[in-house]
Amino acid sequence: MKKNVGSVDQWIRWIIGIVLILWGVFGLTGAGKWVAIIIGLIPIITALLGWCPLYQLIGVSTKKE
Repeated sequence: MKKNVGSVDQWIRWIIGIVLILWGVFGLTGAGKWVAIIIGLIPIITALLGWCPLYQLIGVSTKKE
């Protein structure tokens, strides 16, 4: 699993993930709440790992070698 997420990309993923989770917790109700939280976890996990499976699938890397 070669890292393919650069540092700026990681920060953007952190921000998007946190915003989605907070929106789900404080702004939504019902099923939409859980959808936003689960979708918000995806960019956070990819930022933590430094690896994005979609990037690998399409052959993209934002990480400087």
